[in-house]
Amino acid sequence: METTAPRPGLREMKKRRTRDELLRAAVRLFTSQGYERTTVDEIAQAVDVSQRTFFRHFAGKEEAALALESVTVARFVEGVRARPAHEAPMEALRQAVLEGWGSLSETVESIVPVELYLRMYRVIESTPVLLAAHLRRSAETEEAIARVLAEREGLDVDADPRPRLAVAVFGAVMRVTERQWATGEDFSAEGMRELTSRYLDQVGPALLGSWRTGT
Repeated sequence: METTAPRPGLREMKKRRTRDELLRAAVRLFTSQGYERTTVDEIAQAVDVSQRTFFRHFAGKEEAALALESVTVARFVEGVRARPAHEAPMEALRQAVLEGWGSLSETVESIVPVELYLRMYRVIESTPVLLAAHLRRSAETEEAIARVLAEREGLDVDADPRPRLAVAVFGAVMRVTERQWATGEDFSAEGMRELTSRYLDQVGPALLGSWRTGT
């Protein structure tokens, strides 16, 4: 018998709504006046809640600034995990990220317009403390993805270097893509998707094939 997940209670829904409102206000302020010039008090006041309420949802400004990125990264990791088993590892990474850009509006539109999410990317790139945090999180994400790939391929991630090597190459391509896109003229999700696809096409064949024994 099929069961459905229980619906969140009213209290949980209210907490989620408040968090989304705080996140929306934070992104609007960060993108309009800059990260450093925005205070926690301003974010809380924009939603008409107390500073204490803000800190119940976010550890600080940095967490709020990177919250949307965390949502999309989590979707990407799950996207890699869900790719068909017959896809080679690099192809699984490629398809997961391209489909992630294709479904960007579905992921973030319930919180902020996609245009604001994209503008937040430029804020992160131009703010040293946020860029440092972004790179630190990227390293943690790469390790998680390497373990997903190893599990998909039946490998020991600590004995076989290919999962971490592939993810390191993939991550480097994504960093170059982000930098080019953030300073380019086509500031759109489709522009980022196209640039990502073009740059991934330039990765050499060494890691592109299947890794499984006998394939």
